[in-house]
Amino acid sequence: VQLQASGGGLVQAGGSLRLSCAVSGSFFNMVTLGWYRQAPGKQRDVVAVVTKSGRTNYADSVKGRFAVSTDNAWNAVYLRMNSLKPEDTAVYFCCAFAQRNGYQSPLDYWGQGTQVTVSS
Repeated sequence: VQLQASGGGLVQAGGSLRLSCAVSGSFFNMVTLGWYRQAPGKQRDVVAVVTKSGRTNYADSVKGRFAVSTDNAWNAVYLRMNSLKPEDTAVYFCCAFAQRNGYQSPLDYWGQGTQVTVSS
């Protein structure tokens, strides 16, 4: 499984961005797709995750501002970010929690990260 993230950039506070992540490769079962972020000097934290059934979970800090979605084939995951704040500045990573085959437990597969910078 390979993931390629794009869509980051520099935006003013209050602005919007849409991140995209293309998912390729073969897998037996994709459990979840989602987004994480890591600010300088901090650990990587979950931002938003979506399950195959469409259930979503968001970090408290982004609820009501961010929305995660996928395409119908689960070949891509998106993160729409509205009302951005300077504290949203981080490198954003897409992640697939997936099984390569029926004999292995699901593993995390990471994209390369895309920088989001929100100026005040």
